[in-house]
Amino acid sequence: MAVSIRLRREGAKNRPYYKVVVADSRCPRDGKFIEIIGTYDPKKPAHNSTIKLDRAEYWISKGAQPSDTVRSLIKKNKKHTATAQVAPESERTQTPAET
Repeated sequence: MAVSIRLRREGAKNRPYYKVVVADSRCPRDGKFIEIIGTYDPKKPAHNSTIKLDRAEYWISKGAQPSDTVRSLIKKNKKHTATAQVAPESERTQTPAET
């Protein structure tokens, strides 16, 4: 079974909202899927997606092929989580020095 990680469209007309799903590549876009691993809202500014990176890495290690859009979303989420982890550490080092 060829598994892919792709977007599943939801939302109203002219108001798209996507869920990132793991699905058999033979199933239709909005059809049956194996697991929901995230969301993507293209109308929202700035950070507009959430993905369970551990589940995405698990499925990729099992041979799942992410679509081009999902691949870029995973990359952006990895970058965002790395930045989020670095920011609190720098705040912690500044707080004791000020007191």
